[in-house]
Amino acid sequence: MEPSSDSEKQLLIETYLEPLERTGPTQMEESDSDACSEDALWPPEQLRQETGNMSASENDTRRVARKKLLVACVVSLIFMTGEVIGGHLAHSLAIMTDAAHLLTDFGSIVISIFSLWISSRPQTQTMTFGWHRAEILGMFLSIVSIWAVTAVLVFSAARRIADGDYDIDSQVMLLTSGCAVVVNVLMVLVLHQSGAAHGHGPPILQGDSRTRAHHHGNASVKAAFIHVLGDLLQSVGVLLAATVIHFWPEYKVADPICTFLFSVLVIGTTLPVTKDVFRVLMEGAPPGVGAVREQLLSVGKVQAVTSLHTWSLNMNRSLLAAHIAIDEDADCQLILRKATKLLRSKFGFSSVTIQVERCKTSAAGGF
Repeated sequence: MEPSSDSEKQLLIETYLEPLERTGPTQMEESDSDACSEDALWPPEQLRQETGNMSASENDTRRVARKKLLVACVVSLIFMTGEVIGGHLAHSLAIMTDAAHLLTDFGSIVISIFSLWISSRPQTQTMTFGWHRAEILGMFLSIVSIWAVTAVLVFSAARRIADGDYDIDSQVMLLTSGCAVVVNVLMVLVLHQSGAAHGHGPPILQGDSRTRAHHHGNASVKAAFIHVLGDLLQSVGVLLAATVIHFWPEYKVADPICTFLFSVLVIGTTLPVTKDVFRVLMEGAPPGVGAVREQLLSVGKVQAVTSLHTWSLNMNRSLLAAHIAIDEDADCQLILRKATKLLRSKFGFSSVTIQVERCKTSAAGGF
């Protein structure tokens, strides 16, 4: 007969945990097969206290990030329209390609703003994971539209080189490209962040929600900042091409050549994002989580890890579900806490669900 304290502990565990029936060569005790999420084991008072403390900080971080992104979004939209008009008047495909690259910036900023808003919406009975995957769908639609515009511009540039029958208004091209450089410098200043925002630090712990919210806002602004830097370099290239065409009109072929070069830059910018989008949509494992099984096995009295699954809701939120087999005399709650804390600190999982199973030791010393 087990002591009374052990019986109370087992009753507490079974209150939160769901029994798992397991068959096969490995023998498990059905009465001790338990599963739970680490969040359920924290005291309600501690959860309420942390939630209250994070609200003001999280809202402030999101507000600052949203303000920067909104300013950059408005500037991008206005000048993208101006570049389309200027490129049409100057008959310059290079400027139109720069406008297409600006479209990537605009799409990226819109998605960042959308992700900040959608991630704050609560879960529902039908959307049990929340609305985070909507960010990925928006990124996919943005990439498809950018590729379509780029394909049209490349086709037009090829026709210009083949025909050679086109004229470029170098003055309008100079004016438009010069304004593009100024606007992109302005956007770089708006989106610039100092300090840790530029670093590639370790994953953010789920337990520190305020730090995670600050990281999410900074990550969104930083992504837009990187896109704008790329567009600034392209605008400088268009300005150089416009200068060449203005002083040496016979080298007007520089315009379609720039279109080819910058189209490659646009496609190259979207390829890494496309890879991430398909990884998330196909429920692929998040990057950098290859050692999860080894980390779980390093926890004391964990004998086996089965049914290990890792996936992502968006670029910032990754999840894990797994079964672990522990020694018969091990403390279920203690191991569960250690394993969950380890996974969140090492890999930054947003949600961890671990099912704990007790193993009977056979006479031969196996399981």
